[in-house]
Amino acid sequence: MRDITRQIVEIAKTLGIKYKGPIPLPTKRLNISTRKTPCGDGSHTYEHWEMRIHKWVVEIDGNEAALRQVMRISVPDTVQIEMTLS
Repeated sequence: MRDITRQIVEIAKTLGIKYKGPIPLPTKRLNISTRKTPCGDGSHTYEHWEMRIHKWVVEIDGNEAALRQVMRISVPDTVQIEMTLS
């Protein structure tokens, strides 16, 4: 994730575009508690699972060349990129 934000910042630097970031957003924590025994018999023990979602925001003043280079970045399946134009 950090490599991708670093690549976006490098694209902005090489093209001489104004940018802000990467700005870390608060980490979202999703907690799930499940019973250890599937049948419900036995001790009342639980397993606790946690998933953490980390987000960073990078704002760049885009132009067509920057957009093309950002679209060429190889992104793994575990990373999602959202772009908005305003």
